Amino acid sequence: MNIANLIRQHAAALRALLVLTVILGIGYPVFIWLVAQIPGLRGNADGSLIEVNGKPVGSSLIGQSFTDAEGNPLPRYFQSRPSAAGDGYDPMATSASNLGPESVVDQPDKPSLLTLVCSRSAAVGELDGVSGARPYCTGDGVGAVLSVLGPRDNRGNVIHPTKVISVNEPCDTTKAPFLNSYEGVRVECRQSDHEYTLGLIVPIRGDAPANPQVPADAVTASGSGLDPHISPAYADLQVNRVAEARGINPDLVRALVADHTEGRTLGFFGEPRVNVLELNIALDSL
Repeated sequence: MNIANLIRQHAAALRALLVLTVILGIGYPVFIWLVAQIPGLRGNADGSLIEVNGKPVGSSLIGQSFTDAEGNPLPRYFQSRPSAAGDGYDPMATSASNLGPESVVDQPDKPSLLTLVCSRSAAVGELDGVSGARPYCTGDGVGAVLSVLGPRDNRGNVIHPTKVISVNEPCDTTKAPFLNSYEGVRVECRQSDHEYTLGLIVPIRGDAPANPQVPADAVTASGSGLDPHISPAYADLQVNRVAEARGINPDLVRALVADHTEGRTLGFFGEPRVNVLELNIALDSL
């Protein structure tokens, strides 16, 4: 290959690079941006920002916390569902907890999904003046799970328990386990040096109702960790507390909840939902 041909090939490659850079690196993004500025699309393209008195306060597509500087819920505001994204609703760390239904035993530095659900339910119940009890939870808001030790049959079931440990209740955090005895054996609290994993893990349902007063979306995080909505049931649970904190009629708050309740997408996708930020802004504007 001579020098002239080599130069022509490199020149052709350079021209192709420049043309494709202009088309795909400049022209296409500019075209998409212009399309996004069409009325009806511009709000979504700009992040669906919500402004109050000319200042952006959030996005209708991303949830946020309504807490004080110490992380305590502000009684005058409706609370969002929990978030596992970073420190909460962090768009740069959107994620779920990746904990599944078999996550029932707490680790030293990481509570199980069951304990997270139990503790959140107890906290919501206390905040909104209802029962936070739910199945498989102790009264203190941790997973009601036992480790049962003893001889087993060929299917792995313990035949005669010899030792029973409440695995989510360390001895330094509880005076007495949530259950006194299991099949005639006294239940002990967990000691840090005890190898309770050798036992059969047994969740205890307890006497909580099958349909707890605290809804599921109040105790579980969304897959993205950014969900801006709560269920109408969770919103209704918070009405009296918000009305009392603001000194207004609960019926007025219920009317605002109804005004900000969205139906199923296209009439059949998903469930009815309430946008928490928009609802709280409406409350502040009263």
